[in-house]
Amino acid sequence: MTAVVQQAVQTLHAGGLILYPTDTVWGIGCDATNAAAVAKIFALKRRTDRRSLIVLMIDSSMLRRHIVQLPAAASRAAEAATTPLTIIYPQARNLAENVPAADGSVAVRLVRHPFCEQLIRSFGQPLVSTSANISGQPAPVGFADIDGAIRCGCDFIVPPVYEGTPTRRPSSIIKIGLHEEIEIIRP
Repeated sequence: MTAVVQQAVQTLHAGGLILYPTDTVWGIGCDATNAAAVAKIFALKRRTDRRSLIVLMIDSSMLRRHIVQLPAAASRAAEAATTPLTIIYPQARNLAENVPAADGSVAVRLVRHPFCEQLIRSFGQPLVSTSANISGQPAPVGFADIDGAIRCGCDFIVPPVYEGTPTRRPSSIIKIGLHEEIEIIRP
């Protein structure tokens, strides 16, 4: 796994896109602090609107570097989650300007997937993670379901052997406000 992680990290440092397995579905990823790389993802997915993207992180230390305020409700929700949970935090920082939503919020998932954890730890920065599909198309269930245009548009593809045991469905999403209010976006 180490050699594959190193290749992926080199691609990320060069501003490239990777196609990689996550704890949910296959994702298209890039350095979440590199606006040019993020723009490549929007182009590859053929997204015309600028909806925010999910960012993968590995721990609370990384969260503190990229979120202005960590509401206590977010920690409680993350600890209670038994399946992958994406939390929309009110204010992002130290991320590319085209990652957060227009209101400054950002969707973050603390990933629990052996390959992703090693990748993010080695890279040292959060990763953008958006489903490996053209916008408006269904998210691929497995590697074989990924559109050829997506595969060709990525600079590095992680071998499917590192897929592990993903849920094969998108994560649940909740939004937590500055005053601890919680809104369920996707159950």
